Amino acid sequence: MVVFGAFLLVACGPPALPDGGSEVDAGGEEDAGLVIDAGSTDAGPTVDAGSTDAGSTDAGRDAGTMTDGGNMTLVTVSSQRELRGVWVATVQNLDWPTSQSLSADAGRAALTNLVNSMADAGLNALFFQVRPESDAVYESTLEPWSRFLTGTQGNDPGWDPLDELVTLAHARGMEVHAWMNPYRGLTSTTVNAAQNHVTRTLSSAAITYNGAVVMNPGELAVRQHVEAVVQDLLTRYDVDGLHFDDYFYPYPDSMSTPFPDSATYSAYQADGGTMNLGDWRRDNVNTLVREVMAIVENDHPQVRFGISPFGIWRSNQPVPGLDAYATIYCDAPTWMMNGWVDYLAPQLYWREGSAQDYSTLATWWAMRNMGGRHLFPGHAVHQLSSGAANWPLSEIQTQIDITRSLASMGAQGDIHFRAAFIANDTKGVHGLFRNTLYARPALAPVLPRAGASVAPAVPFVMVSGGMANVTTPAPQSVRFFALYRELSPGNWELRRVSGAPSASFAVTSGAWAVSAVARGGAESQGVRFVVP
Repeated sequence: MVVFGAFLLVACGPPALPDGGSEVDAGGEEDAGLVIDAGSTDAGPTVDAGSTDAGSTDAGRDAGTMTDGGNMTLVTVSSQRELRGVWVATVQNLDWPTSQSLSADAGRAALTNLVNSMADAGLNALFFQVRPESDAVYESTLEPWSRFLTGTQGNDPGWDPLDELVTLAHARGMEVHAWMNPYRGLTSTTVNAAQNHVTRTLSSAAITYNGAVVMNPGELAVRQHVEAVVQDLLTRYDVDGLHFDDYFYPYPDSMSTPFPDSATYSAYQADGGTMNLGDWRRDNVNTLVREVMAIVENDHPQVRFGISPFGIWRSNQPVPGLDAYATIYCDAPTWMMNGWVDYLAPQLYWREGSAQDYSTLATWWAMRNMGGRHLFPGHAVHQLSSGAANWPLSEIQTQIDITRSLASMGAQGDIHFRAAFIANDTKGVHGLFRNTLYARPALAPVLPRAGASVAPAVPFVMVSGGMANVTTPAPQSVRFFALYRELSPGNWELRRVSGAPSASFAVTSGAWAVSAVARGGAESQGVRFVVP
């Protein structure tokens, strides 16, 4: 029996876990006896991560007592944070779904297999393409269902892939980031758009260029529509992040044909605008980025917002190549400098030692880091393919080692393009991640915005029969549970991450601790217990 302030708790064995509680193996099983839960019956006020008071005062004072005389205490736990992401492309059925004719059951099975494969590789964040061409890979009243699900834009697939992905990924300790393409209307002019598609509802803002349809970034209605889609998705889906890719103004076609937005620019000038064409285009993109961050900060502060720009900002700064600033009007350093993004993930798809040397570029981007924001370089896992550049597997390890060497400059992880090459273990990359680079689990970095994530109450932990059963008094504030092994007094190693609101961890003889991890990454103190 344990007394917490005015509350009396009696242990009658491990609590029943709600449906969906995941079991994560952390070694063999031994009889551990029974431990009374070590949390307050009241979640109490949340506190900053790292505070010695996690949850209510009573929980911190009494801490819990084992029935066999052992002690349960609160301890400070932490681990090296690192985002380990992968882009999951739905456009053209590249990664998932692999066919436009999958049944709902087959689609679910393929999605489950993909999540399991990425989790087994040690990845902790899925950047899932939910809006490949102004459509939806989720249930939306603002945009039609994607044709990549059924073959026909607007056809209901009979299930909600994003909703199920969020559940699957969180159970495996993985974040889900909703990847949107803000301006692409249609990938081809031959696509039969649904009646409620934006190329029809805002047809005057739809511009054909290079065989595709682009929504004009200079039109206010286009920006308002994108922002409405963002707000709708973040309100209805419990995602961990919002992600934009590198398609802003379109990349030049083979003839470098000027983008035909002269009428919109002339209207801007007629209304008194004084910016030149390039500055005006950049300002259109900057305005969208700034206003989307305002939506996130004001209404969804525990969501991480970032963008993956083309890897070269300006040609010869620091390497030669396409000038993103002047050709697609992408001014990513300005977004970072002004705090309009939480991170940048520049697509550094070149080899170390090439003219676009990876370490040179990664260092340059890290030096642009302002205000404690993060850098997650993008890696070209697809270049391992013999049909592409045929890189050796060692190139991926070299690049990740370089990223890690820049950790003090804000480089806090990597994102890999793309999932199919990892799932297929191209040149052994899945094994390299699972056995070497990501052999130990990691939590993603805490959101860099002040106050965006607050440490939750400590979890309830009950141990019996070699299993630590974990729940939380505040399920709305907890994303994951983290299991630590004490290697020596005060020296903790992260062993497993599992989804809330409940989890079961197998534990062997020794000292362990379980913490709760909030949306946005802040972590409670750990509940330490000893297994005989």
